Amino acid sequence: QVQLVESGGGLVQEGGSLRLSCEVSGRPLALNLMGWYRQLPGKQREMVAISPTGGITDYADSVKGRFSISRDAASSTVYLQMNSLKPEDTAVYYCVVATTKYYWGQGTQVTVSS
Repeated sequence: QVQLVESGGGLVQEGGSLRLSCEVSGRPLALNLMGWYRQLPGKQREMVAISPTGGITDYADSVKGRFSISRDAASSTVYLQMNSLKPEDTAVYYCVVATTKYYWGQGTQVTVSS
């Protein structure tokens, strides 16, 4: 059973930084994609950053130049480094991985105060 455990959310002031982590357990056979989505209050879940295995990393326009996704294959962990945070980045952030199906983390709250 594939499980995702997220950590690193919290409260930060505008302009600050946070690093989210998501560790995948359950020994999935192959991780075709790892990434992050977020859900702002009252909005639908949206893509933040995705990293297809062997493919091109993609970012939402709103976070380009501020956020960076990285992967550690040895530990099956995906990270999201978030710099220059803005109040509009306040959301619940979800880790997602894809094998033969998609798996989602439980979500971690990020709150940016002005």
